[in-house]
Amino acid sequence: MKYLKTGRKYVFLMITVLLMSCARDYQPNFVFFLVDDLGYMDVGFNNPDCFYETPNLDQLSAEGMMFTNAYAACPVCSPTRASIMSGKYPARINTTDYFGAPQPDDIVKNNRKYWLSKPLLPAAYENRLAHEEVTLAEALKEADYATFFAGKWHLGPEGWFPEDQGFDVNRGGIERGGPYGGDKYFSPYGNERLEDGPKGEHLPDRLASETVKFIDEHADEPFFAYLCFYSVHNPMMARADLLEKYQEKAKTVGPDEWGQEPPRKVRLIQNNPIYAGMVEAMDQAVGKVLDHLKETGLDEKTVVFMMSDNGGLSTSEGHPTSNLPLRAGKGWLYEGGIREPLLIKWPGNTKAGEICDVPVISTDFYPTILEMAGLELRPEQHMDGMSMVNLATGSESFGQTLFFHYPHYGNQGGTPGAAIRKGDFKLIEFFEDGHTELYNLAEDIGEKNDLSSDMPDLRNELLKELHQWQKDVDARMPTRNTPLEEEGDE
Repeated sequence: MKYLKTGRKYVFLMITVLLMSCARDYQPNFVFFLVDDLGYMDVGFNNPDCFYETPNLDQLSAEGMMFTNAYAACPVCSPTRASIMSGKYPARINTTDYFGAPQPDDIVKNNRKYWLSKPLLPAAYENRLAHEEVTLAEALKEADYATFFAGKWHLGPEGWFPEDQGFDVNRGGIERGGPYGGDKYFSPYGNERLEDGPKGEHLPDRLASETVKFIDEHADEPFFAYLCFYSVHNPMMARADLLEKYQEKAKTVGPDEWGQEPPRKVRLIQNNPIYAGMVEAMDQAVGKVLDHLKETGLDEKTVVFMMSDNGGLSTSEGHPTSNLPLRAGKGWLYEGGIREPLLIKWPGNTKAGEICDVPVISTDFYPTILEMAGLELRPEQHMDGMSMVNLATGSESFGQTLFFHYPHYGNQGGTPGAAIRKGDFKLIEFFEDGHTELYNLAEDIGEKNDLSSDMPDLRNELLKELHQWQKDVDARMPTRNTPLEEEGDE
């Protein structure tokens, strides 16, 4: 009452302090869906003509914000997953290839002829996410969040599993990069971190059920649920009902069509019934979690993210999808390998159906989530990410230069290289011969028109910036290969 008598400014001050106190008391929940190998064009909200049906993700897009220029930090899985957890570029922490890929010493020692036939030996990489990194889960756990992981981990062997990196609960996260044990996508799973269900139980649905159970158990406290699907990674396996559905649908779209992305052929049409069934089953699992959030009312205080870890598989290993109009796919530095579907729904902040065209990358999640939670940022940890909070609220845009470093030969035909995106322009440097390609993505999303010779000044400027970044992060580079017959020559 004393303040009420002395002036309006004191009333305002009291209200402001009260509101700030309430803001500190409220911490949103987080549900993050990460899909494996899902291409940018594999979802209805990016591709109205998509062969695959994703009604739950499309609804999430209608309720939240869609990002049209979102990128994985690498064209293969483990590096991108490490970038989300660490907030650092794979090149900075040397996690630049999928964990389990041959190391250069192994290639030479064991006469791995596929790699020894190449002009370069790939760079060495770290095959686990170092404990010294303060993961996103650890940062949230320090702030009294309950933390949950389900699905594909692929960030190191036992001792580096999710429970060793800040997660209270781990359901299915092990060293393997796919569901290769037991009956694979169906129970029994042969997974030491996931008990078998009834025979024939489907893995995506089981992971969603585990997520729902965790949400129920922690409904009265802030939580972080990270559901990383094994889907839609090989092996190609679909539920019988969905396979039958898409076999019928495939009859309406015509036979396979192929192009060339030397040295591989590339799929030009979406018509694979097995892959379609896998995509829809993943979407149904997402729907199971989202429906439960709505039924319990938790959706009003839960931020939802959805992204993929690399582009769709179009040039190898069954060629299950097409990324057109994007070029190439998983394992390549072209847009088909690194541009990803991204959705964010932040109740009370994102506007329904809004679209953001600002380029963002997977290292941005760490600072974004901390800021959303009202926690102090960790610039010493998330060194390479920028918070997307202003983008999500529509209050301000920001521009950042994006970098990619992949000094390896991909299983899908890609060769060692690096890339930089700045504004609308993207430069790729290919390490085998040092040639570069420059594209204006605003006008040429399919990367068909190389502008290197037409815009030499811009080409040189971007290449210089890329090289400086590689120096700054101490990026490892491939080395010239020595043919076997030359070894030991005097």
